Amino acid sequence: MRKLITAMFIIYSCFITKAFSDGHAIKMGVILGFTGPIESLTPAMAASAELAFKEASESGKLLGGKSILVERADSTCVDSAAATTAAEGLISNGVVAIMGADCSGVTGAIATNVAVPNGVVMISPSATSPSLTDLNDKGYFFRTAPSDARGGQVLANITKDRKVKSIAITHTNNDYGKGLADVYEAAVKSHGIEVTTVTAHEEGKGDYGAEVATLASAGGDALAVLGYLDQAGGSIIEGSLDSGSFDKFILSDGMYGESLVERFGKDLNKSFGSRPGSMSKGANIFIDVAKSAEIDASGPFTGQSYDAAALITLAMQAGGKADRSTIQANVMNVANAPGKKIYPGELSEALDLLAKGKSINYEGATDVELTEVGETNGAFLEFEIKGGKFIDKKQR
Repeated sequence: MRKLITAMFIIYSCFITKAFSDGHAIKMGVILGFTGPIESLTPAMAASAELAFKEASESGKLLGGKSILVERADSTCVDSAAATTAAEGLISNGVVAIMGADCSGVTGAIATNVAVPNGVVMISPSATSPSLTDLNDKGYFFRTAPSDARGGQVLANITKDRKVKSIAITHTNNDYGKGLADVYEAAVKSHGIEVTTVTAHEEGKGDYGAEVATLASAGGDALAVLGYLDQAGGSIIEGSLDSGSFDKFILSDGMYGESLVERFGKDLNKSFGSRPGSMSKGANIFIDVAKSAEIDASGPFTGQSYDAAALITLAMQAGGKADRSTIQANVMNVANAPGKKIYPGELSEALDLLAKGKSINYEGATDVELTEVGETNGAFLEFEIKGGKFIDKKQR
């Protein structure tokens, strides 16, 4: 059944506001991997984005009282053909912008084959491959998660600071995994850390015994798992623990999630890693805003999802129209200084200021500041696992 669902183009409405009946609803797309190797992460990401859309809708101030109708689609995270088909369906249904996608490979495929040719803005909350920086996007692709060009360096610095002397690396065999592995390998070597092997793995296999055997043969003080928690990454950790090959794991952001510690508990107590995030004013405000909406903001990319949706909404208001070109022309204007700083839960105020012709500087949950190519430099959180729980240590 899951294979059938994944292959199909799936769209379903998340919430329908009061304005839908009188034709005032603005269609907005949310495309994330609701099935696949990060399926335990995406419900909170989608809910966070939809919280921003709902906040703007219920304010009554969006373009004179318009509201937003969200349509979801499944990117699968790893199947570019299925993701492209799903995105084509969103475009055909008339969405004015897309919050997403999530994983880097499918994000690049959707942007190149669907969004950019149709003049539709995409803002990804979690696609981190360095290759996306050079995407020929004609100004239609943005991201609120920082690139792994920096993320790999941060993870390497943490590895050095924790006095790891040698590592084996396994990465998911896609744009995300390869891009992060390249940066991370070079950075740890520059710190004098021995890399015993770099091995790619495929998602969705039933058995990873061969991969674990290769990694075990190479050895190392720790195994760096640069992948996804709900499929191959988790299975390789399981095989490594069962065989006694490794008991310390260095985890990328795609491995951060409650399903991992629920699965392995205290067996991961020596493990650590990094993920995009901060301990800023906006981050703390978002935790409270999300909690009031019964959304668990502890997972990765929830704040980035809220921010992506907020930027789309505010760009419409800044331009005075709910159309694709208006959004593209105004994302940078609302994201950066000058203007009144805006944090989570303050979209009503922001919409009011924009309606009066005033400027805003959207800080959001993740200290948004977009570069000239439309991506954020962002911050990272160092985390570790103790007592079978993720603990954020400090901002990097």
